[in-house]
Amino acid sequence: MPTLLSAERALEVAAVLGEGPVWDDRNSSLLFVDIVGETVHRYHPTTGAHNSFPTAAPVGAVALRDDDELMLALAGHFARCGADGSLIETFGDFRADATSVRFNDGKVDPWGRFVAGTMDWNERDALGSLYQLSPTGEVAVLADKVTVSNGLDWSADRRQLFYVDSPTRRIDTFDVDPDTGTLSRRRVHLETDPELGFPDGLTIDVEGCIWLACWGGSRVCRFTPDGHLDKVISLPVARVSSVAFGGARLDCLYITTAAGAAPEHPGAGSARGGDLFVADPGTQGWPTRRFG
Repeated sequence: MPTLLSAERALEVAAVLGEGPVWDDRNSSLLFVDIVGETVHRYHPTTGAHNSFPTAAPVGAVALRDDDELMLALAGHFARCGADGSLIETFGDFRADATSVRFNDGKVDPWGRFVAGTMDWNERDALGSLYQLSPTGEVAVLADKVTVSNGLDWSADRRQLFYVDSPTRRIDTFDVDPDTGTLSRRRVHLETDPELGFPDGLTIDVEGCIWLACWGGSRVCRFTPDGHLDKVISLPVARVSSVAFGGARLDCLYITTAAGAAPEHPGAGSARGGDLFVADPGTQGWPTRRFG
């Protein structure tokens, strides 16, 4: 049986679709987005301070830059802005068709590139792709025929990418070219039990284990490198969307959630979703990577 852990509410924010947490070690704060609420939030755990800024478009992911500005994956393009959200401006020439897809989750890779994926607005057709944005603005397609691009993270040796397309109910893995970051040899790493909900955001700890947010399942699950479920964090809300390590020692696990219930999982949590939670995972994460 997996070890059962609990989480506590860190911030009452009532996001419509909280997602994409990322720890800013230089400012000891956690950034996360409300995708359809078109907002980037910043939370300072030591003081409880919270501020936010609007993005004027759905925002699928936020990433840190080397120069302390931010990168955004907006509905159909990339943008940069100041740390406070000032001067949001388009970055590069790339455009996705934002009438059919939108960005949904992304992270900086081990080489300083921003990797983010798109999803079908209707969550039905394989219209999305996983993209890689270079610091000079070039965009490469890493994977295509994606329905709901979601959680992603790289192994410590930089040779594997773990990736979720949520409707497949799988975590897949790719081989990664250490020079270009491009992907090959996609295969199934593990298939998740439907009782857990849909796989969503994920992160990898220093032990090589995957922490997976389970949308509709009121929990975060940790899987060992061989695919064994060994820890479960229970939450009082149904729609658990993503996870990230934070804190001075990177030993706190922050968990984003979304509003609404999950009728396909009648046993799921019923408390108000959309708030930020935190748990003691008993391990640590890796430092956040920056774009540039």
